[in-house]
Amino acid sequence: MELRVLAVGDVCGSSGLRLVQQRLKALRREHRIDFCVVNGENASVVGITPSQAEALLDAGADVITLGNHSYNRREIAPYLEDSPYILRPANDSPLYPGRGLGVYDSKAGPVTVISLVGRCNMGFGPDNPFLTAERLLKQADTGVILVDFHAEASSEKLAMGYHLDGRVSALWGTHTHVPTADLQILPKGTGYVTDLGMTGPIHSVLGVRVEQSIASFRGGLNSRYETAPGPCKLEAAIFTLDTSTGTCIKTERILYHDTNPTRG
Repeated sequence: MELRVLAVGDVCGSSGLRLVQQRLKALRREHRIDFCVVNGENASVVGITPSQAEALLDAGADVITLGNHSYNRREIAPYLEDSPYILRPANDSPLYPGRGLGVYDSKAGPVTVISLVGRCNMGFGPDNPFLTAERLLKQADTGVILVDFHAEASSEKLAMGYHLDGRVSALWGTHTHVPTADLQILPKGTGYVTDLGMTGPIHSVLGVRVEQSIASFRGGLNSRYETAPGPCKLEAAIFTLDTSTGTCIKTERILYHDTNPTRG
């Protein structure tokens, strides 16, 4: 049996969230999606609130993954403990609230989803994601295993892809908000892309107002980041999986503009 998995890039700000609410269910129908994972850690620009998480789930996400901004909105802490449908990185401190692995129902049986965060150039020190992945895979006993690796360095993400090749069904990178052109099936059957991109304002710097980002790079005083105005895009990837083997048999890039949907 085939399972079509949609992985949606980082949702940025209220406008990105609104686009998911408006279009995700239709995209699921159009592309015959069986299971959907959405990275939601930037729904509040930095962080996510319980109401925003509920909105993503109501919009059609089966699971929400997070990253280095998981706890910027501290009100999410109890929600991370209570809801099994939102995952913070598994290699964060064990003292942090929430979980980094979940098992979910699908038409083809149980699906394991793992959230990991990188260490290279991320500015903080989570546990080693490679060793964490090895430990978690010993616990995972489902045929389909999906990994969101939220990391800065393309080398770290690609290394993780090859490290888990043949042991997980699909692994995608998030965090950099810029889609990469390396969607592929690795030699042992794992679907892979270095970065999905983002869901948020088209005319922005990673979802943020252009003038704010320029001011920061010029050396000006930082101000609280604000979501850029204007039309939005949704960037994602589809991984078609053979559930009898747990391997990926097809990959597709999805790009949807809220004024002109396209597919590449």
